[in-house]
Amino acid sequence: MECTDKATVNACSQSSDSDGGSPRTILAALPSPPPVILSPCAACKILRRRCVDKCVLAPYFPPTEPLKFTIAHRVFGASNIIKLLQELPEDQRADAVNSMVYEANARIRDPVYGCAGAICQLQKQISELQADLVKAQVEILNVQTQNANLVALICAEMTQNQENNSSSTVSPDHKAYGNSTTFLDENTVYAAWKLL
Repeated sequence: MECTDKATVNACSQSSDSDGGSPRTILAALPSPPPVILSPCAACKILRRRCVDKCVLAPYFPPTEPLKFTIAHRVFGASNIIKLLQELPEDQRADAVNSMVYEANARIRDPVYGCAGAICQLQKQISELQADLVKAQVEILNVQTQNANLVALICAEMTQNQENNSSSTVSPDHKAYGNSTTFLDENTVYAAWKLL
């Protein structure tokens, strides 16, 4: 007879006594709850100290990310990190830790300028891109102006041709195209294009 929950342990132990089994064997057969293992946070593990329940560093440096604390600790030091986190409200601490880790990474990559070097480089790229954008906008404006001038010149040539067609002298080329009012010869378009 198997006993699976604690409510039936007493009944099982009484029946097992009558069966000749001991209560210890029945309790040994019960599944034990999984052991709760409290792992210290990455900061306490690296600092080799006991991680208390209300550890300031534990929520921001989990045991699965030891490199995060190692980088921040190398640049700022544990006491400065703890002091900074204690001075901040809880809703700003995660952002502060992310900023410290980012700044520490930048400081390790570039010991002289750190984050300032990365910021200056990004600002330089932004100013170069803004200058390129202004150049592109000027070029677009020039092309639009040239197109507008070309259209105006073509329209002027067309009205002049219409006025010439309405007069008594009609060229043989116009007769070949049936006196079309939208006729432009190649020399007129080429001359208009050269003016631009």
